[in-house]
Amino acid sequence: MRYLIIIISSLTILLSQTANAGSQATGEALFAPEEVIDFAKQVEHYAAQQQAYAFIIGRQGRPDKDLPKGIGFTHVAIAVYSDIQLDNGEVVQGYAIHNLYQRAKEPGRSDIIVDYPVDFFWAAKAMKAGIIIPTPAIQQKLVSLIASGKHKALHNPHYSVVANPHNRYRQNCTEFTLDVLQAAIYQTDNPDRIKSNNQAYFKPQPVNLSRFKLTLGGLFSDGITLNDHKGKVATATFGSLQRYMQQYGLTEQAVIMQPDGSTITL
Repeated sequence: MRYLIIIISSLTILLSQTANAGSQATGEALFAPEEVIDFAKQVEHYAAQQQAYAFIIGRQGRPDKDLPKGIGFTHVAIAVYSDIQLDNGEVVQGYAIHNLYQRAKEPGRSDIIVDYPVDFFWAAKAMKAGIIIPTPAIQQKLVSLIASGKHKALHNPHYSVVANPHNRYRQNCTEFTLDVLQAAIYQTDNPDRIKSNNQAYFKPQPVNLSRFKLTLGGLFSDGITLNDHKGKVATATFGSLQRYMQQYGLTEQAVIMQPDGSTITL
């Protein structure tokens, strides 16, 4: 009985970690504040050097050992060059990041939150960033869509770590980013058309965790559900989004930024 309790306790911890995808707005900082600030500035400077008005950004919100095979970033959002008002009333230019964040205390729900690079990387588990810079035409469409506020209508607050991007039942941060991208490309806020295009053109990333573990995880947290999947579980990830954009000529460049500011081309 004692060993059974230990096994159940271990599974509970493992699956509760899985339910927390590292896609929350808050969390404990692993790095010193000055490290986070310096890295966030490097990301901003790199994007600015590329003259990016809008780009897709990814962070690693979980340790390497907890990442399923083939998934390198746990949170993905869209950064837009914007006028930012400081606490003293001064207006400066910088990147505002438009996120879908999983609620910490209600993991089956999410919110749309705008924050900034330092906030974005504050709880990162590795000082690296995924950066996808769309073509100038796609950037302009993203800027216009987000400026209009119409992207908010694409938010589905019913959250799942492994949401299926081919239907409307659940949504995670990368699926929201994908939906916003599709809305910009096709100049539509019709969710049925967006999901139809996802089905036709977007290939999600298979999740290399057993269906048993994922199903069991749903018993411990609302942050995981498989009700929107049939057969193999697959979800939108930074990697699958990058491959989709590259395949259809939507990307100007895609890189992973390292802690020292160097980049690896994808």
